[in-house]
Amino acid sequence: MPQLANIVLQDSAATPVDHTYTPRDIVDGVATVIEGSGVPIGDNSVSWSLRKTPSGRYKGIIRARFPIVQTQTINGVSTPVVVRQANCELTVNFDATSTEQERKDACRLMQTILRSSNPAVWDCFTKLQGVY
Repeated sequence: MPQLANIVLQDSAATPVDHTYTPRDIVDGVATVIEGSGVPIGDNSVSWSLRKTPSGRYKGIIRARFPIVQTQTINGVSTPVVVRQANCELTVNFDATSTEQERKDACRLMQTILRSSNPAVWDCFTKLQGVY
């Protein structure tokens, strides 16, 4: 069983930057790590869990939240507010009879589908372009 620990994710800047996410907590089997911004509502967060379904399958979910915070001033009082955010979710669903290699292959394929070298997916999501 893996222990909750720091994870490092890389952005897509011209010179990619590593972002370290530190453990926040585990609640009801859902692990959460954050990249603190100094303002909790602006923390980037990633959470994940794995559950066995009533049908005997294993369902894993990864959710990521990337808020954009700006300072709003009303009557001289400045308050940070989330003006927009990106939300991402990945769900995996494995049969109880699947092999570890089958699960590794499925995860690696999903990892690589989001690479910029796959423009049909990359441009669809990053440039908000439809597929034709």
